[in-house]
Order: sequence, then C-alpha cells, then structure tokens
Amino acid sequence: MLKRSLKRIAVSIPVLVGVVLLIFIMLRVVPGDPVTTMMGEHVNPAVIEKISKEMGLDQPLYIQFVQYVANALKGDFGTSYRLNRNVTQIILDAFPNTVKLSILAALIAWLIGIVAGIAAAIRQNHLLDRLFMGCALMGVSMPVFMTALVLQYVFAFKLKWFPVSGFDSARAMVLPAIVLGWNSAGSIARMTRSNLVEIMQNDFIRTARAKGLRESGVIIGHALKNAMLPVVTMMALQISSMLSGAVLTESVFGVPGIGRLAVNAIETRDMPLLQGTVVFTTGLIIVGNLAADLLYHVSDPRVREGA
Repeated sequence: MLKRSLKRIAVSIPVLVGVVLLIFIMLRVVPGDPVTTMMGEHVNPAVIEKISKEMGLDQPLYIQFVQYVANALKGDFGTSYRLNRNVTQIILDAFPNTVKLSILAALIAWLIGIVAGIAAAIRQNHLLDRLFMGCALMGVSMPVFMTALVLQYVFAFKLKWFPVSGFDSARAMVLPAIVLGWNSAGSIARMTRSNLVEIMQNDFIRTARAKGLRESGVIIGHALKNAMLPVVTMMALQISSMLSGAVLTESVFGVPGIGRLAVNAIETRDMPLLQGTVVFTTGLIIVGNLAADLLYHVSDPRVREGA
C-alpha cells in the first residue's frame, strides 16, 4: 500500500504544478492591469509603476512564477490585492464554512442516495423504481444554480421555512446542503441500484437463499456488502469535490466559503487570492482521489491480490 501511495503522489505532483502554471499564465494573459483594478482608473501612472515594482509585477514572468512556487511551498500564497491580507489566512478562515457545508451535503447525499438505490433495486421495474430513478436522473441532470433558485423560491420565499441566504444558523444550512448534495444523491442512487441489481444475479446470492436466509438478510448481509464497494469510492470522490469549493451553491446562498472567495477574486481580478483558492482546491481534489484509491484498495480484497 505504501508503494501504491507513493506512486500516486508522484503522479499527482506534475498535475499540481501544471495547474499552478496554467492559472498563473491565464491570469496574466487576461487584459487589464491588476494594480489599476486595485487602485482605480484615475490613479497617477507613477503610483501604478511604483506599486507594480513593490509587488514584483515588473519582473519577467518566469521569475514571478518561480518566486510564487517557492513561496507556495512554504504555505505563502501572497497578499490579496483587494483585502490586503495574507491569502493563506483568508482561505483558512473560509475553509471551515466549506467543510460544514460539504459534510452536511455528503450526509444528505449518502442517506438519500443509498436508501433510494436499495429501494429501487428491490422493487426493480416497479413504480417505486421508476419514481426514485426519475428523481435521481433529475438530480444528476438539473443544474445546481437552477436547483438552488427553485428551492429558494419555494421553501424560503413562499413557505418561509428557511432563510433565503446566510450560513449563521442550523436552519440556514439546510437549503445549501440539500442543493449541494442533490446531484451526488442522484449519482449514488443510480450506482447503488445498478450494482445491487447485478450482484443479486450471482450464484452466491442464490446459494444464500437456498440456505433459507430471509430476503432482508440476503440483501444486507451478502448483496449490499459487495455492491457498495464502488459506491464507497464514489462517495469519497464526491466529498473531496464538495470540499474543493461549491462555487455556485456558496454564491447563491451567500455562504462565506472557498467557492465564494474564488468568485469574488474573479470579479475584482484579485490574482493572489484566485491563485491561492485554485491551488488549494486542486490539492484537496488530489488528496481526495488518493484517499478514495486507498479506501478501495483496503475495502476490496481483489484489488489487494491484484485480481
């Protein structure tokens, strides 16, 4: 397992460097001067030149890139142009809100997705199956912002059960968590049903039934245990993607997380903040993929044996 982990880490390093290089180049190719954006259009050109020199923006791009990578390796992503604060600290302040939202969304997705998938598999080709799979397809296909606006209109504006925006109370967390977990719940339900239906056709399931086991015992004790292996991997990948920043969800509901930071950085052309959020979220995705791979390796004996 250690050898496999080191290999995955070695493969991930070029990916991370490539993302840093790509975002670094893209932000400097986009027209406009960040200092002008920060100071205003009518500022004295001499002031712009002085500030650009202080920030190192007058140096060649390759020198700026090397310095940025060297500082990033030490955990320093620079200073925000707009907020005039350390980017690393800004991200760390916003990250707990993203963690809360992601954990709640993951719990909702797992609960709804697994239960719906099992129920649909048990009642295959019946009304319940079609109902749950129709809802799952809607969850996978419906854009996140559309789901957010519909739930806001119905449950916040019309019924007034929840606040329209914010993240300062338990009630305010419900709608963002449902919106973020809705798509994942659909994917989990579809995969759970598909795997469970396939597993139920195997010989060891017929053997378990022949031994006189109850159908619930066959499903929970034999079929579900084998059907859930790919689902667990998907669940690990989903929570890493949620942690990487739910941009649309956080923007619509005003959640002060990493996704909203990235949107604000784009709007104000705050290059250090945007670079920091992108690099940080990329690192989260890489760690999540590594954790999912190791989890699958641990949970499935066939993978460990090289089958």
